[in-house]
Amino acid sequence: MKILILNRDYPRFLDEMYGSRPGLNEASYSEQLEARNASLFGVADFYSHGFRAAGHEAQEIHVNNIWLQSAWARENGMTAESPSPRTADRRSIDSRLSAAKGIARRALLPVARRFFPRQIRKPELHILAAQIELLKPDVILNQEMSYIRTRCLNRLIRPGTKLVGQIASALPIGENFQRYDLVVSSLPNMVQHFNSLGVRAALSALAFDPRVLDLIRKPAVRDIGVSFVGSLSVDHGERLRLIEALAERVPLKVWGTGVDELPRSSPIRGCFQGEAWGAGMYGVLSQSRVTINQHIDLADGYSNNMRLYEATGCGALMIVDKGRNLSDIFEPDRDVITYSSIDECVAAVRRMLSDEAACAEIAAAGQRRTLSEHTYARRTVELAGLLQRL
Repeated sequence: MKILILNRDYPRFLDEMYGSRPGLNEASYSEQLEARNASLFGVADFYSHGFRAAGHEAQEIHVNNIWLQSAWARENGMTAESPSPRTADRRSIDSRLSAAKGIARRALLPVARRFFPRQIRKPELHILAAQIELLKPDVILNQEMSYIRTRCLNRLIRPGTKLVGQIASALPIGENFQRYDLVVSSLPNMVQHFNSLGVRAALSALAFDPRVLDLIRKPAVRDIGVSFVGSLSVDHGERLRLIEALAERVPLKVWGTGVDELPRSSPIRGCFQGEAWGAGMYGVLSQSRVTINQHIDLADGYSNNMRLYEATGCGALMIVDKGRNLSDIFEPDRDVITYSSIDECVAAVRRMLSDEAACAEIAAAGQRRTLSEHTYARRTVELAGLLQRL
């Protein structure tokens, strides 16, 4: 099979990557793609690498990376200018404006994100159309179903190409899900929902790529007692309450996004260490003795997020909310520690910090489980089987 995987990158990540590497925006497509993969952000090249190892042709397209996509366009005879990366000063201005909007922004942002989501722009779509025409994939795996809508893809996909979607976030409003030949999700409740709509759907869990361990710097000691890495925006009410409580009661360090949206009185601001993208995030997890994980409300009590595998894959002891399917992934109290309330989470953190041997033993068991059962090499073989049956 020839598989084309469509991704979208966070603009703040792109600003950081290009802002920290002057001249990268003028480099060749292959050089920029290599830098993007080496960043280890998101799923990097984990899926395409796994598919290729299983004998298929596969590659990712980062549709909103205008510098990368412009390089491809130029090298393939299309007219495209490479825009200059936004500077750190611009990001600083954006951050100040974001904070200045205060209470009104925090109240309105979830509604705006739900009903007015970002969608693919015409220049991005123009280049993507040329890539699909040239590559002629058998399968398009759209991992950005909200950003790249079927009304756009319908004009690009040639007869016989199968369209597969992957999603575990809020569903786009007004989308024609019946256009998909298959939708896969790491959330069982979302698979059930698609099946109820008459859309073919299947469970496909996320995973960890062991190559990460060879690409990041291995710390001599785990000198971060307790970490949290992730989003802390207005969309994460329960998570905010948990992390704020931990910030007040244990020696927590926080990395992530959305902190500039929080009230100035939030205790999270006092332990915030900055953003951590890709390799930086893996570095934090590799330095952490204990790391906290909590799923968003959309998960509906199921365990599914990437942090399950990233944290354990890096050898940190993960303390995670008790999901109804967690025992299918890890064995509680052997591979990971679970909690059902804020008080239970605080108690678990304190217990693990005070018992270094138990902490190390459970962390090692969790890492063994991930490296043996939860890798992208295994997931892509499973997913390829689903695709071949189409």
